[in-house]
Amino acid sequence: MRGVKLAVVLVSPKTSGNVGAAARAMLNMGADDLRIVAPRCDYRDSGSRAMAVHAAKLLEEARVYATLAEAIADRDLVVGTSARLRAVLSAPQHPAGLRPLVRDSAAPALVFGPEESGLSNADLELCRLTMQIPTAEYASLNLAQAVLLSCYEFLQSAASQGAGSEATSANLAASQGQPEAAPPERQAAISSEMEGLYAHLRDVMLLTGYTDAVRARHTLRLWRVALDKATFSPSEVRLVRGLLRQVQWKVAQTGTETQVNTETQTGTDKGEVGSGE
Repeated sequence: MRGVKLAVVLVSPKTSGNVGAAARAMLNMGADDLRIVAPRCDYRDSGSRAMAVHAAKLLEEARVYATLAEAIADRDLVVGTSARLRAVLSAPQHPAGLRPLVRDSAAPALVFGPEESGLSNADLELCRLTMQIPTAEYASLNLAQAVLLSCYEFLQSAASQGAGSEATSANLAASQGQPEAAPPERQAAISSEMEGLYAHLRDVMLLTGYTDAVRARHTLRLWRVALDKATFSPSEVRLVRGLLRQVQWKVAQTGTETQVNTETQTGTDKGEVGSGE
């Protein structure tokens, strides 16, 4: 099984020690791509380094972004974390159920929100999937604990299960005297490509009157949930956007033809009035 290139994204962390502890958790589980969105602390200060222990290198190499959209732009699978149900969003899933998707992804990302509030609805809308770490009735994990458990699920647990399943497949193929077939790889569209599609779709929705400015966000949220299930490839994104461009062109053409016909009819009416005089 190829290694999972998991990026861990911390959105607006408040306490530097939490960032350092999260980096330590990442290093223990084999993750080394730390991304921080709009930090509210000095994530490289002495307190952070003390908590990071041997993971200080991750703090030094961490990339900082102004927005979550920028931080996940190059990711083809984005999993947001949430400790509670959101009425306007799909229910979060168990980590084990998402493990195969993360393992098969070329560039997955795991997103964690601010310590005191978690990810906002707007942040979760940018995530293709939402995950909830199962706990007992008392559910209060700190940031580093959440990062540790999640990285274990997607890296160490995935590696052990993947090794077992791959060995079984290899043994079965060998017993039948057949070469082991490599699984077909499918390239998924990255986040920036999907966000471009959703922005384009919103424009067309407004243009055609499918929705209005007041309800556009809710309507688009429903479409996000439906389309994210399809796991579009880059070529499929271009295919759909080609259709949307054709819709925009046709609406513009129809408007032009209507204007020309109106002007022609107006000119005809004036001519008829003039000849009558």
